[in-house]
Amino acid sequence: METGQHAISRRSLLGSATAVAAACATGGSAGTASAAAKTSTASPLWAEFRRSPYTHPQIPYVGRAGQRRGAEDFPRRPVLANVLAHGAKRDGSADAAPAINRALATVGERGGGTVHIPDGTYRIDDLIRIGHSNVVLRGAGSGRTKLYATKNLTELVGPYGSRYGGDKSSWSWAGGLIWLCPNDRWDSLTTAIKAKAWPFEGWTGNKRDEWRTLAAVRPARRGDWSVGVDDTTALHRGQLVLLRLADDAGHTLLEHMAGGGAGPEAYVWDDKTKLTSYVPYEWPVRITAVKRNKVTFERPLPLDTRPEWDPRIVTLVTPLTGSGVEGLTLEAIQTPQSQHLLDKGYNGVTFQCAYDCWADDITVRHVDNGFGLVAASACTLRRTRVEGRGSHHPYFCREGSHDNLVEDFTIAGRTVPAPAGTQLHGINVEGLSSYNVWSRGQMEMGTFDTHRGMPFANVRTDITVDNTGRHGGDASAGPLYGARFTHWNVTVTNGRAGLIKIDEIAPYSATVAISTVREFDQTDGPDFGGALNSRLEAYGQPGAVRPRNLYEAQRELER
Repeated sequence: METGQHAISRRSLLGSATAVAAACATGGSAGTASAAAKTSTASPLWAEFRRSPYTHPQIPYVGRAGQRRGAEDFPRRPVLANVLAHGAKRDGSADAAPAINRALATVGERGGGTVHIPDGTYRIDDLIRIGHSNVVLRGAGSGRTKLYATKNLTELVGPYGSRYGGDKSSWSWAGGLIWLCPNDRWDSLTTAIKAKAWPFEGWTGNKRDEWRTLAAVRPARRGDWSVGVDDTTALHRGQLVLLRLADDAGHTLLEHMAGGGAGPEAYVWDDKTKLTSYVPYEWPVRITAVKRNKVTFERPLPLDTRPEWDPRIVTLVTPLTGSGVEGLTLEAIQTPQSQHLLDKGYNGVTFQCAYDCWADDITVRHVDNGFGLVAASACTLRRTRVEGRGSHHPYFCREGSHDNLVEDFTIAGRTVPAPAGTQLHGINVEGLSSYNVWSRGQMEMGTFDTHRGMPFANVRTDITVDNTGRHGGDASAGPLYGARFTHWNVTVTNGRAGLIKIDEIAPYSATVAISTVREFDQTDGPDFGGALNSRLEAYGQPGAVRPRNLYEAQRELER
């Protein structure tokens, strides 16, 4: 294990706390949780997974999800600026956004460091931008430093329509009042939004054409750590690159993402125009070694690299790396939640075109959308909380976001009734996003929102949820699930099955140690015909299997 014994002990302690909370939520006690842990049995599926961790048909390998391959600690960068010295007022009497943004830009231009926000309340009449790598915005703690946001993104940037048409507001799933996005990419995005040329939002520019080939990739299998290439001249150790896979006319790449077989082969893909716009699949990854014509990555391949998909290692836009936000609360001025898909953009913290970045000890309050991962990869959100009047997407993960870790998270119950015509989702994933993890969560409302767009190979583990949300997603976005979704040790406090028990809907999935549930409210059927090849284990017995937390157990596997 790369992070050492300290990481094991810390995560074990936090896992015990989650077990106690889950027991209390279902009328149990700490003693009940301890007894369950003592009487738990080893999972046969886990034993099977350990024999082939990188190629298991139902359970994805996510043991390196998160910043710096899931490292327990975050980089501690020297404090180079205090926002008070740049003119910020800590009593909320004046707009502090210019001072905070000046400090962030100054530190970024010097190559990185930490900007400190002492305890107090800081009014911000603009969004806060982290656009340079290796820059950290650090408050005195989420209970001591508060940013009070008075405006929304529609006011600050402009209306943001949908590239797929209609009258929807894309601020319903994009952008943040704290927005971590590389400067050049942010400039191009906001320029397009102001011109009403609604952009793609990912790693290869507004039209997905800002890339060049570094090397053609030879055939390899999902789970391989290395690939053969035709030429290594443009590649080097430590380089961040994109693995690009294009679909073919028969949509065999999409079939592969769904697990293959008769069901995906018979599925009608051609009319799923939103889904097909998400390919090529783009996977950011760092190179760890280059030797002769072999390139080794820091994570195993997420998919096969077959010749018919024209596999290439390509460039990406200049990314944001090594940056974070820590120890503060972002509170938006309290307004009623907007009608569904018409959010104005009172959004919390969003990572975009970011890699190896993080948030730690952050609370957002009275927001339209809480924490966003938009074409973000290898990021960690730890000790985050969404609270207040209720949100549309408390957490959203979209536009090809991969290998992220959300752990020790809370979605608090809403403080005011939901207005008519609004919608609550929960922990969202969509848009071919893959290998993401949600771990050790307390959800007092919401659901496991798999929002069509065929995300695949994602894990939710060690979570207690009052399953009250609904999923969304256009029919043109295609299936709810691709292959290898895993729900592992989930306590459902209201007994609702939807989006939690997925063995009868998600292909090549695993549902392990969840509460006994029944179907009511929103109910879905499988998108694919024929055998789903899913697995169900320890049904009705949350906490009854070892390991309790699938992600943490995978962390401890030696490569």
